[in-house]
Amino acid sequence: MRLATWAFLGGLISSLAGSALAGEIFSFDQVRAGLNSNRIHLVDVREAEEFAVGHLPGAVNLPLSTFKAEQLPPPSDIPVVLMCRSGRRAGEAMTIAEAAGRSDVSVYTGSMIEWTEKNGPIVTGP
Repeated sequence: MRLATWAFLGGLISSLAGSALAGEIFSFDQVRAGLNSNRIHLVDVREAEEFAVGHLPGAVNLPLSTFKAEQLPPPSDIPVVLMCRSGRRAGEAMTIAEAAGRSDVSVYTGSMIEWTEKNGPIVTGP
């Protein structure tokens, strides 16, 4: 999905309610609220070594180097949100998920860069 489209869609997102549409962009506040309320499945597509150094609490690691859409949580009313370090790999994973027919996968484009800049909680280990 093109970044211009992501930017446009990002401005339209107003809540976590209901199923996500493929390509939605989640903000820092939406990811934080979704994690706090268990209303998102957060998937970090960085490599295992990066993930172990620090990741968001509740995130699951599915590295892009071995990423397959069938590894994602099954479709449900809880959206799957992809993230990485900067948003680039999450976008690549989104393309893979869309090609596999997933329409419930979204992206946190701010990813780890924004999360750490805004002092979001980080945990270490696998």
